[in-house]
Amino acid sequence: MPTSVSTTLDHLLGDPAPVVSVAPRPARRPGPPAPPLQVRVSAPATGTDLPVLLFSHGNGMHLDAYAPLVSFWAAHGFVVVQPTHLDSRRNGIGFDHPIFPTIWSERTTDLVRVLDQLDTVEAALPGLSGRVDHSRVAAAGHSWGGQSVQSLLGARILDDAGQPGEDRREARITAGVLLAATGVAGDDLVPFAAEHFPFMRPSFAELTTPTLVVAGDHDQSRMSTRGPDWFTDAYTQSPGATDLLVLRGGEHSLGGISGYEAAETTDEDPERVALVQRLTTAYLRSALDAGDDAWEQARASMPTGPDAPATLEHRGR
Repeated sequence: MPTSVSTTLDHLLGDPAPVVSVAPRPARRPGPPAPPLQVRVSAPATGTDLPVLLFSHGNGMHLDAYAPLVSFWAAHGFVVVQPTHLDSRRNGIGFDHPIFPTIWSERTTDLVRVLDQLDTVEAALPGLSGRVDHSRVAAAGHSWGGQSVQSLLGARILDDAGQPGEDRREARITAGVLLAATGVAGDDLVPFAAEHFPFMRPSFAELTTPTLVVAGDHDQSRMSTRGPDWFTDAYTQSPGATDLLVLRGGEHSLGGISGYEAAETTDEDPERVALVQRLTTAYLRSALDAGDDAWEQARASMPTGPDAPATLEHRGR
């Protein structure tokens, strides 16, 4: 049953629309040896001037995952595009594969490829052409997908000398949501992560795109000796991430956003997922439309105190 918080947010966001979705649809990725790039496109069955939301999945996942989020976003007015990245278990690329060391960078490139082919992606879903506002584009990602997205928001990867690497900021993306995205680690990384995941050395000083950071206060990563605060670094260390949502009791799956009854979920909680659905939607609506006050109203509707299901922090730009 929805709680009073979810009910309030539902009134704010309005009734959901029927959703249409198509997958898999091909997009261009250089290859072989790389597998082809495939995407899922989901959108409301009605409406025009629809904004675009790119979504980057977590490690090993694919375009059929994250239905709780994708369906909700699409039902509330977004064209959601989900590529399947090279690390998906469907591609069978292990840590010893020659492609693996470049996957972290290729993931970000996949999102740029989707943007470059947006007309083709739009045409893949019957009835969608002409209904999309290409000037309003946001990006969201969970876990490893958060790293892929944060690079497009302005974050940089530090090299062994501590110097920021390539600037991959994408001007077409004007808002972001980072869900359980890893933070600054350095010497706090466990040896496995230090060897295989060079992207876990980010600098957020250059992340200037408006961003909502979502974390769980019980998310203890096996990749770092840092505590759950590791997943809030993009908020505490960047000028662009002006909003932080921390879910009480939330672990890395944030209640189950990767799928209903998914094996990856360690903290299954439908109400936690409901909060992520509704609050990210409100944030994105306002971030992509200066005249939309959904985020301000959503923040005002959230309860406070020790029994509140989440905490929200906001600072002005």
